[in-house]
Amino acid sequence: MVNFLAMGSILGLSAGFAPGPLLTLVISETLQHDIKAGVKVALAPMITDLPIIMLTLFILVKLSGFHRVLGIISCMGGLFVLYLGWQSIVTKGVELNLQGTRPRSLAKGIIVNTLNPHPYLFWLGVGGPTVTKAMNLGMVAPLAFIGSFYVLLVGSKILIAVLVGKSRSFLVGNGYIYTMRLLGVVLCALAMILFRDGFKLLGFI
Repeated sequence: MVNFLAMGSILGLSAGFAPGPLLTLVISETLQHDIKAGVKVALAPMITDLPIIMLTLFILVKLSGFHRVLGIISCMGGLFVLYLGWQSIVTKGVELNLQGTRPRSLAKGIIVNTLNPHPYLFWLGVGGPTVTKAMNLGMVAPLAFIGSFYVLLVGSKILIAVLVGKSRSFLVGNGYIYTMRLLGVVLCALAMILFRDGFKLLGFI
């Protein structure tokens, strides 16, 4: 269970800090309106991701007997996490072009996260396979993975909203950049684990 708790925490933290459409909206809403608006955007995954999780778990349960298909999905998940890790390593901060808009922050966050392909790719290639694997240990392990992932995902975006509300220079400072690079290295290590699991299912190991 500790392994799944740690994996969920690392993936949630890196997803929360990583530049992307939702983080950009968290920052822009915070700068244009206030910290409360940024926090509302950060909460959007709690609303949008449940149907994605249920759908991917349903698909993976149906494919549970097809080891080669699951192996390919695991390798694709490894490629996705490796890409995220590389993006984190080479990040140079976050730049924004702000436009005046009404503070319908939560609605904007829901729309952006629903249209963002990353949650779908993550849960199909990484989150879903990890949860189905954790279910072999009972219900505590998958709940630990999902819970830690969302606590760190949402919590880190809320933290960014607070920090940006107090200092706009945070997103181009060394603290943010070095944190992302460290998380990028850890993500690359996690990608190797996904590749290993995929190769086992494909019969290469």
